[in-house]
Amino acid sequence: MRALTPADPAAIGGNRLLGRLGSGGMGTVYLARSAAGTLVAVKVIRADHAQNPDFRARFRREVEAAGQLAGRWVVPVVAADPEAHEPWLATPFVPGPSLAEAVGAYGPLPARAVRTLGARLAEALAQVHAAGLVHRDVKPGNILLAPDGPRLIDFGIARSEGAATLTAADAVLGTPGYLAPEQARTGGTAAGAASDVFSLGCVLAYAATGHGPFGGGHAAAVVYRTVHDEPELAGLPAELLEPVLACLAKDPAARPTPAELSAVLVEDPSGADAEDWLPPPLPRLIAERSTRALDLPAPEPTRIDAPPAAGRGLTRRRLFAVGAGLAAIGAPTAWFTTRGRGGGAAPPARELPTLTLGLQADLTGPGKAVGQAHERGMRLAVERHNGRADAAFRLALRVADDGGDPTRAAQVVKELAADPAVVALTGPTWDAAVPEMATACGTADLALLLVSVDSPETALSQPEWRTVCATRPAGDKFALPVIDYLSRVRPVRRTGLVEDAEGGEPTWPLVRTLQHTPPSLGPISVHRVPVGSSDFAGAARALIDAGAEAAVYAGTSPQRAAQLARALTDAGFQGPRVGIQHAMEPAFLTDAGPAAEGWVFSALFTDPSAVPAAAEFVAAHRAAHGDPPARWATEAYDAVGLMTAGLTGLGRRGGTGRG
Repeated sequence: MRALTPADPAAIGGNRLLGRLGSGGMGTVYLARSAAGTLVAVKVIRADHAQNPDFRARFRREVEAAGQLAGRWVVPVVAADPEAHEPWLATPFVPGPSLAEAVGAYGPLPARAVRTLGARLAEALAQVHAAGLVHRDVKPGNILLAPDGPRLIDFGIARSEGAATLTAADAVLGTPGYLAPEQARTGGTAAGAASDVFSLGCVLAYAATGHGPFGGGHAAAVVYRTVHDEPELAGLPAELLEPVLACLAKDPAARPTPAELSAVLVEDPSGADAEDWLPPPLPRLIAERSTRALDLPAPEPTRIDAPPAAGRGLTRRRLFAVGAGLAAIGAPTAWFTTRGRGGGAAPPARELPTLTLGLQADLTGPGKAVGQAHERGMRLAVERHNGRADAAFRLALRVADDGGDPTRAAQVVKELAADPAVVALTGPTWDAAVPEMATACGTADLALLLVSVDSPETALSQPEWRTVCATRPAGDKFALPVIDYLSRVRPVRRTGLVEDAEGGEPTWPLVRTLQHTPPSLGPISVHRVPVGSSDFAGAARALIDAGAEAAVYAGTSPQRAAQLARALTDAGFQGPRVGIQHAMEPAFLTDAGPAAEGWVFSALFTDPSAVPAAAEFVAAHRAAHGDPPARWATEAYDAVGLMTAGLTGLGRRGGTGRG
């Protein structure tokens, strides 16, 4: 739990706020004391989301669904106002950690604890289903651990079994890795009570092994494995194998009912095993949290315009307190906040505090080109800021090279996080280093900006990633520029999609999105090139025979994209040709030759040479390094502008000295 910020209200619906239990893109959960003196968790939805009628309807449905339940293993709603400007609901406070937090911090639960967990959650689902509801999002993050047993929470996407969904047709609701195959398929059987049982099977596998039965990675890949592959249950205790496998049957009719599952899992029908069911570290953690919550005094009233305390300096926690503002400023495309203000002036003569920004990057390993682009962009931004006459503080940059090595990366982030001068961190520059870095920064209350790496939304919602600000969209957004280009810039009526099976995870969301929302909402034909095949000539002919007016390459290999480019040219295809940034490499131009002419690519970085507002940055980069900015240099430059904006705002609240 964290302290309230000046922007937080003092009370909501008569509940006096005591602290923050968590926050994310949807809103904030507070610990509060009700008028009756009991502790409650108050979930508040951000006003911008509440303006969406569908989102407000979903929240209203959560209140109604949870309000119907009063079983021992579910957390009911005790008060709510779904019609408020910022809708809220209150539930009894459960001081225990979520299952995700417990397993992440202390490892898998012993088999006995998993049996108790499963039996009681099966009872909870039986109560949910008896009320005519389907939860549809049973996952480790929605299960709280209490001394007497688990509690099932969050009925945000629950609905009456058989009722029409409020979301768009073909939308997939639930959490990849924990949703049932029928939830993942579009146009198939609607999710029912058996879907919750499948999700519970995934939860039990995670609790016992520390990993989900369908692996990790990109959401689309996890969903694909859920639908088509058998679960991976290595490490699952033998006594749990049969009930978990029964829950994970692909056919909903073959899964046990919650009552049948509870009967198989429960060891002592009398319920005597309910007490002392958790391994030693967890009861102690729950007791400590309970004590802290009960001892909390009523805080001073919070006001967004409260005057700053005299001499109060900047600390990491204060920078993190405006993390929500930073996240709101960040955008899918580069923005040039440090340009066009002041500029070129001599450094101010007055004594200014110096704030240090950190960069962790691969500067000598396989990704050194991207790492070097980050460093160059950030150094130019720091120089630009320090040259401003109106700067309230000076910036310094501490750069650490992790060499693209996991062991080195883990050590480097610890060193950066331990440096009290570092107030915010940018990096890493390769995807595999993100989890370690995000967790370390969360522990140290150090804001972390992701610039070039992927940042799945499901990961960003985890408590250990609470200080992370993603400044680029996730990799599943590549389809959006493709749709826009072929609907508005070069509009076509029919699209041909060449799916390269060797493309891996980045191609699946592109294929899926284009199938669901084709350009101009016209017909789309899919032509698959299997793994091991190079028959792009056959794919090109089939695409033309299908009447396609545009060709989209759903793959990641520049060499194979070049094969398709040559095949389309040889077949006489004249329409627009589109790919994604993975294939936009020099090898594509070399191998495709003249056939590369006219191709466009969907990318998550900006070409600053094509952006008039970036002209000054491009000129400065050329002057400093003799060539134009490389990929991600512009975005790294703007990451400094983003952090500077947050630091400046904190300065107005009470100084910018180092904390």
